[in-house]
Amino acid sequence: MCGDLENAAKKGCVPSALTQNVKDFLASPEIENIFENSDFLVLLSQAQGDRQILAKQLGISPHQLSYVTHTNSGEGLLFFGNTTIPFVDRFPQNTELYAIMTTRPEDKKQEMNRA
Repeated sequence: MCGDLENAAKKGCVPSALTQNVKDFLASPEIENIFENSDFLVLLSQAQGDRQILAKQLGISPHQLSYVTHTNSGEGLLFFGNTTIPFVDRFPQNTELYAIMTTRPEDKKQEMNRA
């Protein structure tokens, strides 16, 4: 058990529901079932093959795909029920909350160098 969020982040134990490989993720019928029955999804930048799979699976329009195509940190699509919301979030990087929540390797390396 990791404890509170700050200590969990310091231990590298932050829970995550992210997947980088949609093809592998959807290869399991059980996982595909969970995916299809999820009311809330967040998609960040996706590889070409994965984008096509997700577009078909989720009914993503070509315009909406632009939010997960070669995007920057903090950009993506949010799915809630039947609503799809593109987002661009510029979270301030000079905050304690950002330092706790970031998963960017270069940020973690800088944090380790400061410790």
